[in-house]
Amino acid sequence: MLLFNKTGQEYVHKKRTGMQRKDNLWKGTLENILDDFLRFMHPDADEIFDFRRGITFLDKELEQLFPPDEDEFAPKVVDKLAKIYTRGGEEEWILIHCEAQDKYAAVFPLRMFTYFYRIFDKYGKRIVAYAILTEPSVKERPNRYVIEFLGTKMEYNYNVYKISQQSEEELLKSKNPFAMVVLTVRSVLKKKDKRLDDDSLMEIKLALARHFLKMSLPKKKIRLIISFLKNHIRFKKSKNNIIFEKHYQQITGSSKTMGLEEQILDIAEKRGEKRGIKLGEKRGKKEIIINMLQNGFTDDVIVKVTAMTPDYVQKIRTSLN
Repeated sequence: MLLFNKTGQEYVHKKRTGMQRKDNLWKGTLENILDDFLRFMHPDADEIFDFRRGITFLDKELEQLFPPDEDEFAPKVVDKLAKIYTRGGEEEWILIHCEAQDKYAAVFPLRMFTYFYRIFDKYGKRIVAYAILTEPSVKERPNRYVIEFLGTKMEYNYNVYKISQQSEEELLKSKNPFAMVVLTVRSVLKKKDKRLDDDSLMEIKLALARHFLKMSLPKKKIRLIISFLKNHIRFKKSKNNIIFEKHYQQITGSSKTMGLEEQILDIAEKRGEKRGIKLGEKRGKKEIIINMLQNGFTDDVIVKVTAMTPDYVQKIRTSLN
């Protein structure tokens, strides 16, 4: 099984919705390119895992172990629990803890260990753990948690993947969709010491979009990484979303209007505290749901954005398969 774990009033609301958007973006992206992540981390992943048997996500089981934190500003994690099989037919678990925040939390190693021992105690499964760190600092971070007293010692080690330390040149050479996700985050992190204006962000987004579209990848994968690009690198002025979309249309030769995912997220930011977001009548919502499903959004995110029931979203997802 695989676990994705991830870490004035107007200012507070904007900060909260920004964190929620970032967490949801990572959650949906990792869920949809989990196989690519494993291939990225392990070149021989196809010899280890039997991807033909699929990956089953178990969100309810995970929530029983880690109930949602009521503190809006507690360290956030991106949680996904899934089941995967090896080529030998064994069911295995993988822990991926994505700290999708700007600052590294000192309690991170303890949090990694807490996830490990609760899951192991409940299910007794072997776990290989990864920590994805998205902070701008290139400082080395611990890859273990150690506790000892009077000759008794326990050491828990896990794998750390720090985006700020990755080579942009090597990422550009990769054909793996997860590498493109890392490249998107890396392109902004390297300029964190500067205040990027919208013109600079526009240049970065268009350059990455051109690169992604040149890759020989299935259309579904291209849509996923383009969606991550659009929603991770955010303009300060919403009108620039429309300008970017026009440039993007010129690159792709598309005549579509502004991407629905941009409209949806802009509306969500403005109305995030309200119960549900009114995006039109049921027919219009169905079109939005279809678009979000095709762009890799998870059912949880779609339910929150459209205020429709999980059963309705699942029914549409099933009809698309």
